[in-house]
Amino acid sequence: MGYTPIPAPAVAAAAPSGVNARSSGGRVSSSGLVITRFAPAPTGFLHLGHVVNALHVWQAAHDRDGRVLLRIEDHDRQRSRPEYEAAILEDLAWLGFQPDGPAVRQSERDAVYRKALQPLIDRELVYGCSCTRAELAAGVGTPDPGAGVRHPGSELRYPNTCRDRDLPLGDGVGWRLRIELGTESFFDEILGPQVQDPSAQCGDLLLRDRLGNWTYQFAVTVDDHLQAITDVIRGVDLLASTGRQIRLARLLGRTAMPRFAHHGLVMKSATDKLSKADGDTGVRDLRAAGWSAEAVLDLARRSVTLPL
Repeated sequence: MGYTPIPAPAVAAAAPSGVNARSSGGRVSSSGLVITRFAPAPTGFLHLGHVVNALHVWQAAHDRDGRVLLRIEDHDRQRSRPEYEAAILEDLAWLGFQPDGPAVRQSERDAVYRKALQPLIDRELVYGCSCTRAELAAGVGTPDPGAGVRHPGSELRYPNTCRDRDLPLGDGVGWRLRIELGTESFFDEILGPQVQDPSAQCGDLLLRDRLGNWTYQFAVTVDDHLQAITDVIRGVDLLASTGRQIRLARLLGRTAMPRFAHHGLVMKSATDKLSKADGDTGVRDLRAAGWSAEAVLDLARRSVTLPL
C-alpha cells in the first residue's frame, strides 16, 4: 500500500499534527489518488485505540498525497449520542487530524442504503429473519443443537434458520443476505495473504436489524463503495469482517476492491482491547489531566501491545 505501519514506538513524523492529508506534500502514487477514511462510532468518547487508528489512516494518506474522509458511523440509533459526536470532532481537531471535507453521517443515509439494497431484493437474495440474539445464543430454532456454534474468534455463526421461511421484509424483522459457500482471498498490506469463508464464519449476513438499524457490515460496505474508498485501514479486530464485505461489495456491483490493512490494537490485558463502553483511556481524560496533544499522540504510538 506504500506506507509503513506504526511500530511501537514509532518516529514522531507519523503524526500529521495540524495539517490535512493533501497539504502534507507526500508523493503521488502511480496507482492513482488514495482515498481512505476515519470512521468512528459516536457511542462513546475517543480512546487511545482510536488515536492509533487515526495515526495509521493519516500517515497512509500523507505518504501517498491522498485524502482522508470522515465518516460518523451512527447507524446504531439506540447507542449513538450527539454529545459523543461533538466530543469526537473536538478531540480530532485538538489532536491535529483534519479530514478532507465535511463528515458523512450514516444516520442520514437511509435512502442511500435502501437504493443500494433494492437490486439484491429484486434478485431474491434478501429475506426476513425473526431470530433474536438471545435465541441464537441459546440455539433456539436451529436445525440441530450445534448449528449456532461460535466460530474461532468467538463469533456466533447464524445457522440460516429463517432462510426458507419466506418472512416478508418489514419492520420488526431482521433483513439477511444469503451467503453461499465459497472463499474470498485478499492481500492484507500488513498481515499478508488471507483466505476467508464468510458462510462458515457468519452464515447469512444481517443487513438491517429488527429495530430498523442498518448494520455495520452493510452500511460500511455501501459507503466504501459509493465514496470510492481505495484503502481501508483499521484494527486487526475487524480482520474477520473483510471477506464478507468483499462478497457483499461484489454483489452490490463493485468490481475494484479497496486495499486492506489491519494494524495492531491497544490492549488493556492479554485478551481485552480498549473499549469505549468501558470508558478506557479516554482522550478527554488525558486532556483534563493536562496532557498536550503531542504527548497523547506519542503515548498512542507507544501503546500498541498486540504486535504484528
